Amino acid sequence: MTLFEPNTTLMGMGCWPIGGAMFNGDTSLGYSRSDDGEAIRAIHAALDAGIHLFDTAAAYGAGHADRLLAQALRGRGEAMIVSKIGLKIDEASKQVTDADTDPDHVMPAIERCLDRLDRDCIDILLLHVNDMDVALAEPLFDQMERARAAGKIRGYGWSTDFTASAEAMADRDGFVAVEHAMNVFLDAPGMRAALESHSLTPLIRSPLAMGLLGGGYGAGSVLPGDDVRAGDQNWVAYFRQGRPNPDFLTRLDAVRELLQSGGRSLVQGAICWLWGRSPACIPLPGARNAAQITDSAGALRHGPLPSAVMDEIETLLPRDVELEDRAR
Repeated sequence: MTLFEPNTTLMGMGCWPIGGAMFNGDTSLGYSRSDDGEAIRAIHAALDAGIHLFDTAAAYGAGHADRLLAQALRGRGEAMIVSKIGLKIDEASKQVTDADTDPDHVMPAIERCLDRLDRDCIDILLLHVNDMDVALAEPLFDQMERARAAGKIRGYGWSTDFTASAEAMADRDGFVAVEHAMNVFLDAPGMRAALESHSLTPLIRSPLAMGLLGGGYGAGSVLPGDDVRAGDQNWVAYFRQGRPNPDFLTRLDAVRELLQSGGRSLVQGAICWLWGRSPACIPLPGARNAAQITDSAGALRHGPLPSAVMDEIETLLPRDVELEDRAR
């Protein structure tokens, strides 16, 4: 089962940055400098540029991204929504806490998403807990299958970087996609091969390495303390305590000109690299404003990087060989 036309180059807009403030205790999990008016203009710019897929989650802004999407999409025609559940949220306090493993909570969580999004159906619903044990996840996917049968969702999947987790669910009729991290710095050959073998759609999060591949950050850059990239979470590899990771700045400098080949912007080159790896990839670059998503959407005019450029990039970038998958 697939929800996308084969052999079609697609891109979505990631809505984590527009969600604004969200916390786990005192730890910020949101992007700083979000503005609701800018967010709505960004969504409209995405639509104008040919992007009709939006990746959100109950956790993004503890529900706020959903509500902004509903407002921005009203009266703007058809759009596809990818959303995620599985984390406990409190909209009033903007708290996003631990995983919710209770199967009885799945249908109510879907109903709350539909209410915030002002929709009757979500196109793809993902489990948002990257490293959940398969045995705990299975009953949650059973409930998602019930929701699919009831017309509440069209398909479902998992936001995970664990290949074994994706493969464990791959044979379910309604399991259609896996959202995983991948970018110029981080190839994911094992996950790519697994998804291709099961005809699952790869939804690519962090295609711009949490913004580092945009080229706007240098050695002297310092992010605000309320930005998720200023924290010490082990999955925030591209920044360290609010500063760009020097190792990744060095890697970016090595391939900057190659990514900008053919008149591409740096952002467009990073997205086109993904299509060079696999045309099935659907990048989900995040954006806080119209200029950012318009730049990203320009990659659609260029298509995959040429194979010669892809090969040269591989000679310049170190590839970390991971013995085990890990959450990113």
